[in-house]
Amino acid sequence: MPLHINRLTLSHFRSHLQVSLQPDARPVVLFGPNGAGKTNLIEAVSLFSPGRGMRRASAQDMTRRPEALGWKISGLVDTPEGVQDIAFVSEQGAPRQVRINDKPAPQTRLGELVRLLWLLPSMDRLWIEGAEGRRRFLDRMTLSFYPDHGEASLSYEKAMRERNRLLKDQIRDPMWYKAIEAQMAASGTVIHHNRQRALDRITSAQAEASTAFPTAQLDLTQTEGEMPQTEDDLRFALQESRFRDLAAGRTLIGPHRADLYGVFAAKGVPAADSSTGEQKALLISLVLSNARALVKDFGAPPIVLLDEVAAHLDAQRRAALYDEICALGAQAWMTGTGAELFTELGDRAQYFEVTETDGKTSVSQANPS
Repeated sequence: MPLHINRLTLSHFRSHLQVSLQPDARPVVLFGPNGAGKTNLIEAVSLFSPGRGMRRASAQDMTRRPEALGWKISGLVDTPEGVQDIAFVSEQGAPRQVRINDKPAPQTRLGELVRLLWLLPSMDRLWIEGAEGRRRFLDRMTLSFYPDHGEASLSYEKAMRERNRLLKDQIRDPMWYKAIEAQMAASGTVIHHNRQRALDRITSAQAEASTAFPTAQLDLTQTEGEMPQTEDDLRFALQESRFRDLAAGRTLIGPHRADLYGVFAAKGVPAADSSTGEQKALLISLVLSNARALVKDFGAPPIVLLDEVAAHLDAQRRAALYDEICALGAQAWMTGTGAELFTELGDRAQYFEVTETDGKTSVSQANPS
């Protein structure tokens, strides 16, 4: 049985007072007018992976207003390790607590059980905006392959914040920096190598597939210079960079300065210079390649979240996307304003209509016709 959610229950989450869905392993179509709460549903699904979910929102921001009582999400998830009962609880804005099979669990455990990928309208400008968004996109792909990537990133960011405080306070004594830079070098090297390996896997998955979506040539670059390749080299680079970093008041070298560079392979044109449609097609291609590569590693395709993806594709590209998702066997949660955007899926998917009346959201199973 492929990885999928077969029961999803929300309580006081965003616009949803109480919602319960019982989907099967097929793709899930959520349709309804803008503002009805479709994206809130797939945001809830995104929390089944480590991190802050697809919107990177705080637990307090996710609570239903005006009650602000806190919220709960629970689900039965078919995983390669069997059916898991996973729940998240946030009480009055406190950070969510994870429970798996009614026992407290760390978020890292989610990365071992569930693999999730997503593509949102806000990512359409990924190639032409700042490097931070591309790093997040790359790190989500990397985390899908290497669950320890999140822990390494948290360790690096914590140490970098401590180093940046020293730099801003103009602390020059090298003894204050030694242990911090050692931690940054250890975790930073793991981050860099994980990213490189993830790009290698995506590249291989693109080369092995015959798809209607274009392929991208991908490179990991640095804002300045080159990323040191070993832990010792990164530690030495941080030490050598202190004088410059003191002047800037922040750390100017390390994996936090990385960028993802993409080229539309068939045309040899940088992704940033490609048309809007080509940029979107490249993103879809990367998500599909990521999913294909995970089938080999994880033994099952990931759950895929595609928010309003159909609205940006013509009928031919929509049909190609749906065919690829079904061929993968992935439970893809897709949103759109109308069921007609998913005509090419037919009965290969299950359909739920999301409506909002007098401030109350309801979700009901619908006929695809």
